Amino acid sequence: MQAIVPYLTVKGAGEAAAFYQKAFDAKENGRHAAEDGKRFMHIALSIHGGDVFLCDEFPEYGNTVAPTKERPSPVQITIQLKTPKDVDAVFAQAVKAGATGVTEPADMFWNARFAQLRDPFGHDWMLNAQK
Repeated sequence: MQAIVPYLTVKGAGEAAAFYQKAFDAKENGRHAAEDGKRFMHIALSIHGGDVFLCDEFPEYGNTVAPTKERPSPVQITIQLKTPKDVDAVFAQAVKAGATGVTEPADMFWNARFAQLRDPFGHDWMLNAQK
């Protein structure tokens, strides 16, 4: 596991995990349901070699509020891809799965291919590959 792991709060962690599997070929490594049987306290995913954790909102424990389309997360997650063509392929796959394109894939001044997406749960994802 890497030293820093993003932990995303979402409304519908089970649905988010399924979306990330379709959009980013995420692999699920484990999940722990809450006592109410409706929410998840923890879902562990691997996406393109990096770990991401998910949980549902738990206001009764003072948990972070999930972002929404109207109030997206102020934090962005970058997926560092191996090749520039991977940026285009992952972008197309994620949009097909239900993400919204924010920045279409393009060659950037920092010598990389780059794109940006917003997932249906209010989190922004950047796709980057050095040229």
